[in-house]
Amino acid sequence: MGERGEARPTERSEQASRSAQADTQLTEAELKELTKLKARDREVRAHETAHQSVGGQYAGAPSYTYQRGPDGAQYAVGGEVSIDIAPVEGDPQATIDKMRIVRAAALAPAEPSSQDRTVAAEATQILLQAQVEQSRESRESSDDEAANEVADRQGDAAADTYRSISRSTAADQPTDLAGFQATA
Repeated sequence: MGERGEARPTERSEQASRSAQADTQLTEAELKELTKLKARDREVRAHETAHQSVGGQYAGAPSYTYQRGPDGAQYAVGGEVSIDIAPVEGDPQATIDKMRIVRAAALAPAEPSSQDRTVAAEATQILLQAQVEQSRESRESSDDEAANEVADRQGDAAADTYRSISRSTAADQPTDLAGFQATA
């Protein structure tokens, strides 16, 4: 067949072919580095995908930082997913539901980072504030004295928990801020 009848390889197969050729031309040290980069890439992508899939409508798309490997390809070595941690105005129950999802998303990866834990703590604080607000609303709308007493105790317990978490997270601010990003 002439030139017109020949099938031209796709760009993707050309790239794979170049990568395979590059792998055979790499030194042993470069092959070890490449193996580490590929493993890191898989780990980073799995971590950020866990945040995004659990965070659902409150999570943004993952963004990655890349490093060029000895084979010339780009490998993800870091990443982050933004998440909306703003309370739902005027609706404590919706805020509670949302913060449960945010907290679960922050802790979704197998090995949450310090930033992930910080976001989970922030979501817990917001959740507890919403529980206090819900308790107050419940107390105000109820004429039943026994219900008011229960609501007072629940509100006080949530407020105490909030204060203790606030103190502990203020003292433990992370130095590594890469990873999960809270946005309000």
